[in-house]
Amino acid sequence: MSQIIYHPSIEGAQHGAKSLTQFLDWAKASGATGAQPSNYMLEDGDGFMSPQAIKDAFESRGMTLDGVSCHCPLWVHTTAWTGSPTIRPFLPADVAKKSPEEIEAWAETYLLKLMDLCAELGVKILPTFWGVAFGWEVATGYPWGFWAGPDYDLIEEGKERFVKKTARIRDHANKLGIYLAHEIHPGTAACCADDFNLLVEICDGDKCLAVNADPSHCWEGENWETRFRKVADRVYACHVKNYVIRPGFPLRAMKPRWPDRAMQFVDIPSGDLNMLRYVEMLIDIGYPQRYCEVMGRQTAPLVVEAESAYRDVDATSANGIQYVRDYLCFPLASGSFEDGMGA
Repeated sequence: MSQIIYHPSIEGAQHGAKSLTQFLDWAKASGATGAQPSNYMLEDGDGFMSPQAIKDAFESRGMTLDGVSCHCPLWVHTTAWTGSPTIRPFLPADVAKKSPEEIEAWAETYLLKLMDLCAELGVKILPTFWGVAFGWEVATGYPWGFWAGPDYDLIEEGKERFVKKTARIRDHANKLGIYLAHEIHPGTAACCADDFNLLVEICDGDKCLAVNADPSHCWEGENWETRFRKVADRVYACHVKNYVIRPGFPLRAMKPRWPDRAMQFVDIPSGDLNMLRYVEMLIDIGYPQRYCEVMGRQTAPLVVEAESAYRDVDATSANGIQYVRDYLCFPLASGSFEDGMGA
């Protein structure tokens, strides 16, 4: 009998208006068998829900806890030093008023506690992204010749900053056997595969530095196959997400409204990317095998993160879950299609 190695799952960050139980009820009704709640969904007052309460919420619905999305707090942690106001939406109001140094310390403590919770839950893979440790100038990705001068070198300074600022978080992750799966993404510490491999190099090959594959951020020259094959052995998590590029519009422009942008996230079936080819590539580079080994599971999640400038977020995500369930969770080939020829 052919083996199915994927199951349909859903990212919780886009559904933050829902409580954990509301999110799980909606996800199950939409066809998901697993879910990846955001860190915010696990909060309870000034702390987190108890591990048992979280386990009960999943077990009572027959769903698997596939990971915990902590993109926002980790991005805050590695971006706070810049003093950017863009971190404020992801912080409690009282914390947002503090100094950059105090915010960074708060975020570090928050993340250490979140990792402790995840360890108790048996979650060893945390999809996330590191913030702009190299500074906003470098994060633009534009090849300025001004990244180094007579008395500064933004790249070298960024290397030192990343290693030092993330040391305690990485050390704790390694002690707990947790993988911090960076979503290679514009405006973060690693905007492309080479950037991510640089982070691994400067951290002496740190085992906890992993990748959350997401093809929807490969829209400026590096396609998803090139990107994820370059970091193949570090891919421990994935998102399923699609986009369109509107021809003739500038990819980089000051457009706060999604409908005005050249690159737009869309429902999974109609975007520019071939999702079937993407999840086949994930098999080839070992993602499902790696995930199942670390998490002790029989199947790996294909985590839907469908967004749209026009379509309701719940409707977009439900459509994505059902597409993954019906078309991407296929039986794995047991051998070559040529094996039976001439038999």
